[in-house]
Amino acid sequence: MSALDRFVDEQLIVGRATFSRGDAAQATSLQESGLVAALVRLAKRKRIVSPHKGFYVILRPEDQPGGAPDPAQWIDPLMRYLSLDYRVSLLRAAALHGSSHQAAMVFQVVVPRQLRSFEIGRHRVQYLTQTASTFLAVNQAPYLGQIKTSAGFAKAAGIELTLLDAARYSQKAGGMNGVAQIVMSIGDKADPRRLAQLATHYETSCVRRLGYLLDRFHHEKQARALEPIAAGVKTAVLFDPSSKPLLASLASAYEKDSRWKLILNEEVEVDL
Repeated sequence: MSALDRFVDEQLIVGRATFSRGDAAQATSLQESGLVAALVRLAKRKRIVSPHKGFYVILRPEDQPGGAPDPAQWIDPLMRYLSLDYRVSLLRAAALHGSSHQAAMVFQVVVPRQLRSFEIGRHRVQYLTQTASTFLAVNQAPYLGQIKTSAGFAKAAGIELTLLDAARYSQKAGGMNGVAQIVMSIGDKADPRRLAQLATHYETSCVRRLGYLLDRFHHEKQARALEPIAAGVKTAVLFDPSSKPLLASLASAYEKDSRWKLILNEEVEVDL
């Protein structure tokens, strides 16, 4: 058994499923060229996989058919390796909070700087960028939850952040109908006060879209919490920003919602 094999086995014994190249170098005393060759051999044998340069996830036998474990098991140590704060949000967070219609085919992570999304095995990890100042303001413990796994936990958006993120990144949440599905399922669980606090850090357009959907599904307390933001706005925006009319003049043909200052250019369709 090679020194790197022994190191990997020892990691599993103490409950660790990830390591860095620096960790391996220190534990095995291998020179750079020997270490790289050993890592390549382990990857070919499907014992490890690398979601980021210099960072490795150990594959147990049950992980090998899928090519990698569930990203929730290793996203936290990866982000610590990158010295970057994060939160899992949108579809996976919605499912965590009880939106059973959300089949999370993609693992979506909000971060304060641009990172390249990637596929690893059967999993797709998608990074969504939020401006650093906004991210710092909202990515605080009172607004976050956790995804618990056998390997530890992953930091996840709380219900209020999940709703706002879905409205903000609607195209990544299955469009406005996808957002509507999330709002219908978990909107009534949101704390109105926290929702109002967080909403001040988001664009008024996405807050109004969320307010309209909360209103539509009779989550009245949550909708009222967002109403002051809509009341201070003069210009209406499209409800579905991805479905713009070919000519701006055609927007006048759509029904308008005066409470939320929205042009209702799309019907809301959800699965009941």
